[in-house]
Amino acid sequence: MLQVDDLVVRYGSAVALDGVGLHVGRGEMVALVGPNGAGKSTLVNALSGVVRPAGGTIRIDGRLAHVPEGRQLFADLSVEDNLRLGAWRSRNRDPRRIYEVMPVLGEMRRKAAGSLSGGQQQMVAVGRALMADPDVIAIDELSLGLAPIVVADLARHLAQLNSERGMAILLIEQNARLAFDLCQRAYVIESGRIVAEGDSGELSRSPEVARAYLGGITGSDTETLLERTAE
Repeated sequence: MLQVDDLVVRYGSAVALDGVGLHVGRGEMVALVGPNGAGKSTLVNALSGVVRPAGGTIRIDGRLAHVPEGRQLFADLSVEDNLRLGAWRSRNRDPRRIYEVMPVLGEMRRKAAGSLSGGQQQMVAVGRALMADPDVIAIDELSLGLAPIVVADLARHLAQLNSERGMAILLIEQNARLAFDLCQRAYVIESGRIVAEGDSGELSRSPEVARAYLGGITGSDTETLLERTAE
């Protein structure tokens, strides 16, 4: 669904992305993790055409929708009006199909988007992207500023979309534990370059990745702790 090869993005003389390559297959959930300033948002902005690459190629098989960092809703507009904006290039602007996936949005469709909680606003941002009927959706910092229980609910909705609709998902996340738990494959980006990639379980068991992104706890350590907790 998505193929990126040797992508280069510059801001003036500063190189934000330096030869980045990744791919997302049909029906896959793939994570891109890394620290602040690593180039995660620059990559998704390049995918959606917000920034122009200086080099490399981006190939998208189908329609891509982007859930931006910080949600970027129109606060004074209603939930329903925000959703309809996601379908501005489509003839089908009926949001009822979104309410079927996320019923809570139907319950608050007349409320101003700015009056909602952070988690509810993130649901609106995801729903707005879904209104474009995308084949692949890129979500920038799903968990930013949200309580763990809210993040878990959002993650459940994404997993449902992936399993029931076969939607490909690229999850750009600073929360590596969430990303590895939710996605089958992952890439790690640092200073504008991909430094690791592979199966999420294998990456979570890497001492280097665990030390940098999981507080030093590897995937096997996490499993042991969970077993002890269950006992």
